[in-house]
Amino acid sequence: MAGDSSDFGKVSDLRPSTSGHNLRVKVVDAKTVVERPKLTVVESIVGDETASVVFSAKNEQAELVKPGAYLVLRNAKVDMYRGTMRVVVDSSGKVEASDKLGFEAKKDNNLSLIEFELVPVS
Repeated sequence: MAGDSSDFGKVSDLRPSTSGHNLRVKVVDAKTVVERPKLTVVESIVGDETASVVFSAKNEQAELVKPGAYLVLRNAKVDMYRGTMRVVVDSSGKVEASDKLGFEAKKDNNLSLIEFELVPVS
């Protein structure tokens, strides 16, 4: 696979409203939430050996998101939705299928179940 492992971060290191993440993940679960003629959105739980998170995939990305599949997410960002983290890959990033990477996703540490509150700093 292109790039060495130092190019990749861990899901457990994701923080709200950050970007530029390169991740290797396994899809745990996936469900289509929007299906229209020009838009398909699949919400999935993806993770590595440290944690899991919700990944929102659109259109051609959605075709790759199948339970048990391994993915490489390049230049992913963390969006906030109702106070919880979601990983997305927009046009500046890339979602690629990967060979079996030999790890299981850590399902009992789902970062998207943590609710964050915006606190103003004076």
